[in-house]
Amino acid sequence: MSFFNLQPDEWQALLLTLRVAAAALAVSLPLAILVAYVLARYRFPGHGVVNALVHLPLVLPPVVTGYVLLLTFGRKGPVGAFLDDVFGISFAFNWTGAALAAGVMAFPLIVRPIRLSFEAVDPKLEEAAKSLGAHRLVSFLTVTLPLALPGILGGAILGFAKAMGEFGATITFVSNIPGETRTLALALYTATQTPSGDLAAFRLTLIAAFVAFAALIASELLARRLKTRLGGDIA
Repeated sequence: MSFFNLQPDEWQALLLTLRVAAAALAVSLPLAILVAYVLARYRFPGHGVVNALVHLPLVLPPVVTGYVLLLTFGRKGPVGAFLDDVFGISFAFNWTGAALAAGVMAFPLIVRPIRLSFEAVDPKLEEAAKSLGAHRLVSFLTVTLPLALPGILGGAILGFAKAMGEFGATITFVSNIPGETRTLALALYTATQTPSGDLAAFRLTLIAAFVAFAALIASELLARRLKTRLGGDIA
């Protein structure tokens, strides 16, 4: 039983990971819904470029993404210096920077299923709502968004799981600071670099795998339940 007793620093890493993933999802999900809807419903010059930029973090080495974040949002970066001087918001070597890195890496995985859900919604339903006098925003909130909920939920949970496991961009951008930026993935990396850390590394591996697996199963079950409920409502 002692194998499953987490040490204080491991509890700290786990709780910080949940905090980082939740913050990353809270910030990235609304933007992901907007971007997914625009990509699904509109064709405009540069559509392919925007789509490529959204999915770029999936194909770039995470270290590259982290370095770009460091150059942009670091204390000497153009955006980071402005936010620090004007609003007192600092990302470098801070848990908020870990959340930013996790959000950027998870963003493509959130956008993709949401976009597919929007594409599956018949545009004629939106047009019918507009013909009845509903404003475009009202039509979106009352017709399109509810029908796309399974994809939104799936994208949110998948993004949350990805944010929990983010490593490369985080360690490049905000380093590996205990209690501040050392998430579960970084704690696992630290354990593998410690001569006596094999047991802790194996324990953290099982925890990370369990959390990710539970998130994926929850996503599938909730998406199916929503599809069933929406199908009954439409019928």
